[in-house]
Amino acid sequence: MNVRTLLLPLLFAANQGLSQGFAGLGTDAEGFAVPAPNPVFDFPADHGPHPEYRIEWWYLTATLTGADGADYGIQWTLFRSALEPTDAVGWQPTQLWMGHAGLTTADDHFHAERLARGGIGQAGVEAEPFQAWIDDWAMSSSAGVGEDAYSALTVAARGAEFAYDLDLQATGPLIFHGAEGFSVKSADGQASYYYSQPFYEVTGTLTLPDGPMEVTGTAWLDREWSSQPLSPDQTGWDWFSLQFQDGARLMGFGLRSETRANYTSATWIAPDGATTAYPDGALRLTPLAMAEVAGRQVPVEWRVEMPARGVDIETTPLNPQSWMGTSFPYWEGPIRFTGSHEGRGYLEMTGYD
Repeated sequence: MNVRTLLLPLLFAANQGLSQGFAGLGTDAEGFAVPAPNPVFDFPADHGPHPEYRIEWWYLTATLTGADGADYGIQWTLFRSALEPTDAVGWQPTQLWMGHAGLTTADDHFHAERLARGGIGQAGVEAEPFQAWIDDWAMSSSAGVGEDAYSALTVAARGAEFAYDLDLQATGPLIFHGAEGFSVKSADGQASYYYSQPFYEVTGTLTLPDGPMEVTGTAWLDREWSSQPLSPDQTGWDWFSLQFQDGARLMGFGLRSETRANYTSATWIAPDGATTAYPDGALRLTPLAMAEVAGRQVPVEWRVEMPARGVDIETTPLNPQSWMGTSFPYWEGPIRFTGSHEGRGYLEMTGYD
């Protein structure tokens, strides 16, 4: 899900005004398609873009261990935002693109951003063979004939002070969140289509100011698209992807509200890929410690509870200053957790102004 809903609507919308704050984003579908219950996914087509929907993203995070024994994290994201529900070519596009890349160490957090228009080849996504790109950043399928395109990927990006080139191999199936991929975001019923590939094993190289670092680890790819994901009173969200030492995984998020209780959703993923969806209220997210990040107070340590699965953990960040100072700023970085379960994961927090 990630920065996703809160950041994308009216991306690059200088010509339309940026008067919509987080609370107003996406509340009017404005002629775009709207997700409906009981979706039927079509692969490989659904790995590609859906221009009839207002917003969409291809969102990868990875928790890594270097040859030096240290922890690292990376993010690779491509966002698509539609000005109208068509897919034109040339210099007056209807589809606009934004790329974010991040690399986190215990001492530093590097990030970069790319902006592009569709229609001229600078950025885009093709379903078959799968490839997503913006400038020289790329995510491409390396899967064999007859295999799901997301079963093997190569991923690369670079910024002024960092770069990474990674190979990903999936060891489990695609996962569908909510009701078979229909993921509700509020009590008012706004929703998205949402699925993931959370089973990647990763090898590759990070390029840091001190030189290259060989890494191994795990990665999680989120795919989501919608047109009206938020209610007017919702101001931001806190999203967790957690990987337990026994091979189970948990995706959970809380959408914060100015007037009502926060709305939560979660998916429990067994080691074999079997899933259980949990509705609003089953997940409890409690901030434990704040830090000053980019001039604002951000909760960087959390208690995460899901009694139905015996989960009661506390998370700590690899680097509390994991701030993405991009056009739409947010916090995104790797975490570790202890308590009823131990493991690693990723945390994203938006709307902390």
